[in-house]
Amino acid sequence: MVFEIINSLIFLISTIALTSLYFISLQPAKREKKNGIKVWDQSKTLREIAQYLQILTVINLILWIWFPLPIVNKWNMFAVFWIGLIIGIIIIIFGAIIMINGVKDAGAETYTPLREGKMHGGIYKHIRHPQSTGEIPVYLSIGLLLNSWFILEIIFIFLIIYIPLMIYIEENDLIKRFGDEYREYKKTTGALIPKIK
Repeated sequence: MVFEIINSLIFLISTIALTSLYFISLQPAKREKKNGIKVWDQSKTLREIAQYLQILTVINLILWIWFPLPIVNKWNMFAVFWIGLIIGIIIIIFGAIIMINGVKDAGAETYTPLREGKMHGGIYKHIRHPQSTGEIPVYLSIGLLLNSWFILEIIFIFLIIYIPLMIYIEENDLIKRFGDEYREYKKTTGALIPKIK
């Protein structure tokens, strides 16, 4: 029982830390006014640290398969573990395709905010945040992979707080960087799904 509690606490702490660091990394234009040009390199470093913390959370979730908290272990979705695994993998593939397109079209900016960067093309012509659009099904499928209603509910609650907040923070900074060009882009392009023209 002690290991289960430690694993769950590490998951919780690393999730909060990676979210906080990533949110800070989304604001280089805002932070530059106060802290100078060095914030652009700091944003890259913060994203790298957040990625390592994300790997830690994935390890925690994998360990959850064998070491769930006993109080929620009875919240299984399916009597047969493999059903959730198969459905989860199918959903992950769908989300990953969207995420990969977003990463490819954002290029280096995915990991390194560029001070002299340009607005992206490709999938970004249709969706402002394709990486987040892909992340939503990927994250939700974790509950299926772990066969846990509890994990699915926790991830769902996290996403309904995280995604709108992330979009708000990032877009405020993008407006500082690109001004009216980004404002016009927001009017014609959906945040997570394409706008119907």
